[in-house]
Amino acid sequence: MRILHVLDHSIPLHSGYTFRTAAILREQRALGWETHHLTSPKQGECAASAEDVDGLLFHRCPVPAPAAAGLNELRLMRALESRLEELARALRPDILHAHSPVLNAVPAIRVGRRLGIPVVYEIRAFWEDAAVDHGTTREGSLRYRATRALESWALRRVDHVFTICEGLRRDIVGRGIDAARVTVIPNAVDIEGFQLSGEPDPVLRTRLGLDGATVLGFVGSFYAYEGLDLLLEAMPRLLAAHPALRVLLVGGGPQDAALRAQAAALGIADKVVFTGRVPHAEVSRYYDLIDLLAYPRHSMRLTELVTPLKPLEAMAQGRIFIASDVGGHKELVRDGETGRLFAAGNVPALVAAVGEMLERRADWPTIRVAGRQFVEQVRNWKRSVANYQPAYAGVLGRPPA
Repeated sequence: MRILHVLDHSIPLHSGYTFRTAAILREQRALGWETHHLTSPKQGECAASAEDVDGLLFHRCPVPAPAAAGLNELRLMRALESRLEELARALRPDILHAHSPVLNAVPAIRVGRRLGIPVVYEIRAFWEDAAVDHGTTREGSLRYRATRALESWALRRVDHVFTICEGLRRDIVGRGIDAARVTVIPNAVDIEGFQLSGEPDPVLRTRLGLDGATVLGFVGSFYAYEGLDLLLEAMPRLLAAHPALRVLLVGGGPQDAALRAQAAALGIADKVVFTGRVPHAEVSRYYDLIDLLAYPRHSMRLTELVTPLKPLEAMAQGRIFIASDVGGHKELVRDGETGRLFAAGNVPALVAAVGEMLERRADWPTIRVAGRQFVEQVRNWKRSVANYQPAYAGVLGRPPA
């Protein structure tokens, strides 16, 4: 079976989106399927029309000249549609597999209709909800409602829908889509790609000023929905009970400047270490410095519906963490067993959760084992990707070969 995947962006760019994509493609190939891959203009300008990254060949799309909002999205879709049709005519795939956002689904639907190729659509998050978090629109606005309507239009016209979690599945079915046409491909991890946490690098610890400290940390992109502002807000109370506590924030993103300003305003700038972005190969060294990871996501549609990768990656590495009780976390975390959940948006609850976990150090080995077993036995990519098989078979009217 030959599948042509249509993607927003891919490796070598680093994001949860690209890591999930690479894992899916490798596991599909392990099943004997032939996969091809096209990224949208949002990959950015590329030196060649195709690029081999870690053994995966990604076809690239020309980037159209920028335009005003609305017109710009049309230009992006037209450019992608043209490139997709060119590839589809050359490759003759059995299935066009579009991945969110809807800007990828619409061109796939149009090309699939013209060429008689079945189209499936995989939703990892709703574009309109991501735009709310990025501050480019607000829930209920004209743009929000128009985007939601376009998403629903696409869902009704594809041959099958995939999504990453039960929260999104419920929302999709709630739009009138037959539940039998919606399959969950859960977020997972490649166990072989994660080693159990190691000993802290003493040189790096000293360089970052963390000698003798208990380290509360976060590694990733600094988006507003991650709730890192809540973590900093809790720090004065945490320091009162745990003077040796420090926060290590590894990464960067839209909230970087705001978080630095907040730390200064709270008088804790000397207790918060910002490393900036670090090379991917070096990330594990920073993880090893952290005693307790924090995932304090705010409650909003995006975080209530979507499951993140970070808690699964933490479990795969035997890390100890606290996380807010948004819907996306509750699908992944067994409270008190594989991690500790606390009430989202609640500073006292965050403070209590950190204090409780620091007092439960004797239980940490048991928590580590439980988390590792969960990802080994339940949330691994082989098991997750197997869910594509019956859906593909239904679309093709025959077993995928």
